[in-house]
Amino acid sequence: MDWLDTVKWDRDGLVPVIAQELGSGDVLMFAYMNRQALTETAARGQAVYWSRSRQRLWHKGEESGHVQQVHEMRLDCDADVLLLKVTQRGHEPGIACHTGRHSCFFRRHEGGEWLTVEPVLKDPETIYK
Repeated sequence: MDWLDTVKWDRDGLVPVIAQELGSGDVLMFAYMNRQALTETAARGQAVYWSRSRQRLWHKGEESGHVQQVHEMRLDCDADVLLLKVTQRGHEPGIACHTGRHSCFFRRHEGGEWLTVEPVLKDPETIYK
C-alpha cells in the first residue's frame, strides 16, 4: 500500500495539519494538505500546504520567506490529522503567522473575551510586499 493511502482524506481530498515547533513545542499554525502537498512536503523537507482560499498549493514562506523546515511528520491514531514538527525559518524568532507573530494562536480567552497575548515580531506590511 502507498503510504499516502493510509491517510484518511476528507471528501474534498484534504487532511488537517498542525505545525508544531520542534524546540519549544509551540503550536504555530493549522492548515490543510492534499496528496500533492503532502508528497511535496516529504520530498522537499519544507512544508507545502493546500490553500483553500487561493485554491492552489502554497509553499509556506513563498511570499514572506518564513519557511518551515520539517523534521518529522506524524499521523494521528485515526489517520485523519497530521502533525508536522518544524523549525520556523526566515526571521528570528520564527514567524509563522501572517500577522507577524510567532504563532497563529495569539489570542487567549480570559474573562469572557479574547485577549491578544503574543506580540507582533515584525510588521506584516514589511513582510508581504
